Amino acid sequence: MCSACFQRCPDRAFTAGTGLAVRLASPPDWLDGFIAHLSGAYSPARACQLITALGRLLDEDGQPAHPQALIERARWPGRSMGPLARSLETFFTGHGLAMPTDHAEQLAAGRRQRRVDAVPSLLRPAVGGFADWMLAARERARRAGTRPRTDHTIETALATMRDMALFLDAGRGKQDWALADVHDIEAFLATLPRARKRRLTVLRQFFRFARSRKIILADPTRDLAAREPRGFTGQTLPLDRQRELFRRWTTGRDAHPHEALLGILALLHGASSHEVRHLRADGIDETARTARLGSRPRPVPLDPASWQVLQRCLAHREAQRTANPHVIVTKGTKAGRSPASTAYVTHLLDRCGVPPRAVRCTRLADLVNTIDPKLVAAAFGMRPEGVMFYLADHVDGSRLPLPDQHCRLTYWASGVLTW
Repeated sequence: MCSACFQRCPDRAFTAGTGLAVRLASPPDWLDGFIAHLSGAYSPARACQLITALGRLLDEDGQPAHPQALIERARWPGRSMGPLARSLETFFTGHGLAMPTDHAEQLAAGRRQRRVDAVPSLLRPAVGGFADWMLAARERARRAGTRPRTDHTIETALATMRDMALFLDAGRGKQDWALADVHDIEAFLATLPRARKRRLTVLRQFFRFARSRKIILADPTRDLAAREPRGFTGQTLPLDRQRELFRRWTTGRDAHPHEALLGILALLHGASSHEVRHLRADGIDETARTARLGSRPRPVPLDPASWQVLQRCLAHREAQRTANPHVIVTKGTKAGRSPASTAYVTHLLDRCGVPPRAVRCTRLADLVNTIDPKLVAAAFGMRPEGVMFYLADHVDGSRLPLPDQHCRLTYWASGVLTW
């Protein structure tokens, strides 16, 4: 066998695994299964590298070799746990041999700390205390069984406070939270008018926390109002733009299968990025041509165009030779079982020039203003108040009858209503 063929030979990983088992005094029972997992998830050369690294861990004298300890020893220091530790975690947790690590919590803690560290030094202790206060409140909510803050919510709040602190320090020349007044808050909120409501909510939480800790004497946000228009004010797409995108995602050749899947599901079925990220291959019914999207109460029937786009995406997934159960699989998730990252799905439609949220909002606004909003809420698994947000406060003139077309209601004595 020449060198090029040897590098691509699929038996290299099994040969390296057999050599490792012979070299070990007592090879673990899970070794053969893990070798097969590496062979299916990585190229032969990469799988052999990981098997060599695993052999060094198993050869260490006096070190525990049970699955949980092996994962901890294989982890890299820093933001990435490393491919070997990630593969071990995926394999052991899938077979019930170990518990998931706290890697996601460590990454979230690092993101929070970076936001706190970006705050000017004199304003930083209060923001750090606010972060600890939100974490403690989340733990209380978890114990009480209520809705705790997610990592994204906490990080967004800390990013708002970081921006506020930088605005006070650089724009207002104030290095003490007690010096902040209502004019500073209004000037800060005016920098991003569309985010006024969200930012004001965070500022109210922070200044209530600061007043309870005696950091400030008066709450400067007490009398402020969001002053946002009621109802839906988001972006929607005109009909000609929708047709252009539909042709791009169904008959065009430039769109990536992942882009086409996200776009067509959002355009025709109102699917969110979260629903498409977590769409699994085992949730697709080939016979009924349905797919399970998020928390919707029933599988979603797919029209021929959507089904064709889904088949393209499944063929792309099949070519990657992955065991990841999700339909959208990237290079980073190919070897594991986690869904694609939020950032990857969010930027899938960048080449089209439209955000996924605008495509979904276009479909929801059209459905809510065309049929009963309660039916839309029941079909999409949404709350009624969330659907009513898209209800317009005007009537489309093209949907009204002409002046000479009128209906007359006749009530007969028998109790029958006729038009």
